[in-house]
Amino acid sequence: MTIRSGGRELLRMFWQNKNIKFLPVTNPHNKSYLSYRLPITRFSTAAHSEAQPSSIIVNPEDFPPDRIRNFSIIAHIDHGKSTLADRLLEVTGTIKTSSDNKQILDKLQVERERGITVKAQTATMVYEVDGVPYLLNLIDTPGHVDFSYEVSRSLSACQGVILLVDANQGVQAQTVANFYLAFGKNLPMIPVLNKIDLSNANPEKVIGQLESLFEIPPESVLKISAKVGLGIHEVLKAIIKRIPPPSGSRELAPRALLFDSWYDRYKGVALLVALKDGCLSVGDNISLVHTEKSYEVKEIGILNPFPTPMNSIYAGQAGYIFCNMRGMKEAHTGDTVYSTNHKVEPLPGFEECKPMVFAGVYPVVQSEHSQLRSALDKLLLNDPSIHCVKESSPALGNGWRLGFLGVLHMDVFNQRLEQEYGAQVVLTSPSVPVKVKVSGTKAIKQYGSEAAIITNPLNLPDRSNIDIMYEPFVLGTIITPDVYYGDIMTLCMDRRGVQQDARNIDSDRLLITYKLPLNEIVVDFYDKLKSLTSGYASFDYEELGYEESNLLRLDILLNGEAVEEMSTIVHVTKARETGKRIVAKLKETINRHQFQISIQAAVGGKILARDDIKALRKDVTAKLYGGDVTRRKKLLALQAEGKKRMRMIGKIEMPREAFIKILQR
Repeated sequence: MTIRSGGRELLRMFWQNKNIKFLPVTNPHNKSYLSYRLPITRFSTAAHSEAQPSSIIVNPEDFPPDRIRNFSIIAHIDHGKSTLADRLLEVTGTIKTSSDNKQILDKLQVERERGITVKAQTATMVYEVDGVPYLLNLIDTPGHVDFSYEVSRSLSACQGVILLVDANQGVQAQTVANFYLAFGKNLPMIPVLNKIDLSNANPEKVIGQLESLFEIPPESVLKISAKVGLGIHEVLKAIIKRIPPPSGSRELAPRALLFDSWYDRYKGVALLVALKDGCLSVGDNISLVHTEKSYEVKEIGILNPFPTPMNSIYAGQAGYIFCNMRGMKEAHTGDTVYSTNHKVEPLPGFEECKPMVFAGVYPVVQSEHSQLRSALDKLLLNDPSIHCVKESSPALGNGWRLGFLGVLHMDVFNQRLEQEYGAQVVLTSPSVPVKVKVSGTKAIKQYGSEAAIITNPLNLPDRSNIDIMYEPFVLGTIITPDVYYGDIMTLCMDRRGVQQDARNIDSDRLLITYKLPLNEIVVDFYDKLKSLTSGYASFDYEELGYEESNLLRLDILLNGEAVEEMSTIVHVTKARETGKRIVAKLKETINRHQFQISIQAAVGGKILARDDIKALRKDVTAKLYGGDVTRRKKLLALQAEGKKRMRMIGKIEMPREAFIKILQR
């Protein structure tokens, strides 16, 4: 890429990164015109401007499988995963030690703004024990339940994990979920207590929680402070000692697991792979089992932690591949990459991700449809947990129905669209899928069978054709101080929850499990829980399946016309309450117009709630200074007639934020 000397703002942004070398290039057609050439790699300027790579040179050929360790860091949100990753990179000499090294592996702008990890990132390090160097491949994972699919995929590329726990907060709900995720894959775990330097830290109490919940021996728990660098060498030694090396051989035909990908505008699709067997080099021809298309490897390398080109990568190692792949739907996460000339048995892929929340995504202006489609394709390549199908709306035009793992996941996806691709979109109200059993030959033919999954409220069959309706339930796990038990019970009962279990994990903390309808927790349950418990409670959930329920479709009418994008499915006991809340929200959100707007919530032909937004009115009687009252009445009647005509032809402008605000309690 060439940057002209006139683009001073862009140059200043890149010059902040000390590792990028700018080479002056003279224009052959104009000797006085100076430009600069620089290498292009995938990075966030915010993260890379702070971290400086060390001078250590990694040669993958020097590390056979028995001197390789692949591991992930798993933990609850805010327990210090990114900070520990920073210290590991510094101690191993992968990056230079600096007080500015913060969230080095959080490369997305949304991650650095929110202070959370939403995307698993990989880094390769070298650490020496007793004079023997080892290659360590670290995968830093998210901690929020909405990004659990990132954790699941990362664990498939590892042979062990670090289970990180805050010595101050103790075991949290996502700690439990991540433990059983790793336990289910039979991965060795290194329990590590972080933040032991805090004045409120209670390591012995937290060690007791780990022993009580997971039967972890107290002597196996390491105590560290990632912020100050205390105990980091012990963690690295434990990784080498306790985590087994990858099984694989360089002598076999190349076979690699594709566990992540992204798009580079200059090089095409990047494949992030864990090589199980053999060796891959620049110039090799590779294929993917899913498409069976052949590609030539143009660039191959490791993330150290930034993309570092190599000649080859070998069995047991993780690296990236550029092969001039331009079709973004050709890379399928969980696919097997192999040498075109050597057929191999495919590796076990990933379990298909089940979306929990659905929402419609539409361009603000239909002329931007093609640009939004391109942006969606690139973002879906980087986040395969999202389910995407095309749909159209009479009011919003052509768009897509996207399935997410939660509302935070949806919010982050929307933010990434705006920040990374400049796409302005309209997001419709989030809804959960429901299952219906239909009757009648016509209805069964329309839906393909007696049972159908409905992801869009508009596709719900007529009430006369529905025999039974089912809604998804989840098993929620809450860990909280016992003083908040009563408030949490009230909150869960208000959300139609049924308590399954409650037990002490130590002297003052409870682990409570509730069976809850997904529809009741998807929007703001977590926020309410945090508010009730002053931030001390944590929440995680797992899918339980569908159960029979009495559900209705709630429609929103503006001046008698249904706004299809605002239809939602609610429980019969919540219909009136939900309708009143949505009507009140819309009254706050929609601006006043030149005509009156009536807002109604209806189920079928029954109106459950109504409110009006009064019209903007000019004082037509201001010019009157006296005379008969009939003159005043005549002017007001003319104005009323004009408002009536305007209401018939006037168009109501709906703000973008209205589509997400209406379900906020």
